[in-house]
Amino acid sequence: MKYFLFLIFLGFGRAVAQNPYVQVLGVAQDGGFPQANCQKECCKAVFDGKTARQFVSCIAVIDPLSQQQWIFDATPDFTQQLHLLNKPAPKNLGIFLTHAHIGHYTGIMYLGREAMGANQVKVYAMPKMKNFIEQNGPWSQLVALRNIDLQPIKEDSVIVLNERVSVQPFRVPHRDEFSETVGYKIFTPNKSLVFIPDIDKWQKWNRSLEELIKSVDYAFLDGTFYKDGEINRPMSEVPHPFVTETMDLLKNLPSTEKAKVHFIHFNHTNPVMNPKSLENKEVRKQGFKVAFQGQRVEL
Repeated sequence: MKYFLFLIFLGFGRAVAQNPYVQVLGVAQDGGFPQANCQKECCKAVFDGKTARQFVSCIAVIDPLSQQQWIFDATPDFTQQLHLLNKPAPKNLGIFLTHAHIGHYTGIMYLGREAMGANQVKVYAMPKMKNFIEQNGPWSQLVALRNIDLQPIKEDSVIVLNERVSVQPFRVPHRDEFSETVGYKIFTPNKSLVFIPDIDKWQKWNRSLEELIKSVDYAFLDGTFYKDGEINRPMSEVPHPFVTETMDLLKNLPSTEKAKVHFIHFNHTNPVMNPKSLENKEVRKQGFKVAFQGQRVEL
């Protein structure tokens, strides 16, 4: 009997000591995978049931002790991602938005009266992003009905979520038609992670990518396209850094630093999403990693 009680105590102790972690809820670009009206083999395989669907790029931070969860970007796949996050529906949910492009904020519509009818879910947004939601329907209705509680955040300010988890937004260059664009640094007393799902070419940024990677334990970075020529329109119109460019930029980093990099936010044409592709194998051969749906990393 004493041994049984000891096991219960030991198990409880381990539960209490459990660290916060990040869970990947999606890896695709805004249009998803498969993408609307795509007749190419990449999406045809999904429609035909030969390849698994991939949700739009999103990560969640979970603190098992406080039972708090924060989603980074509210995507069109919000319904399925909420189901992945926790069963039943998560409690103490918060949402951090990066910018006002369709794959990154439109999921908040499911918090409204036509769906969840949520009650004051905290949505963290930069000034222009906050104003965009407040001033434009149907998003403004979420504010008026108190489905969401907009939390203003500022560039480079630290938001202390609890004693174990903090978040810091930072500006990145991107197509800012409706709002500014940010990445996020997420940190605990033990580890840190950066999430940059959308950015223009690294050369446009006033920060060093190498130094950023050296300063954190994990870096989830924009991997929208593998290389030039991947889509049938000028790629200068969507100037994301190619995976090949990022790998070349970081080629002189030691293997321990390269291993921190996880590419995410893949266009439906990006062969890296296929773990059996030559491109996926090349990324891993060079010492980098490819994020995958359901992946977990401990903070």
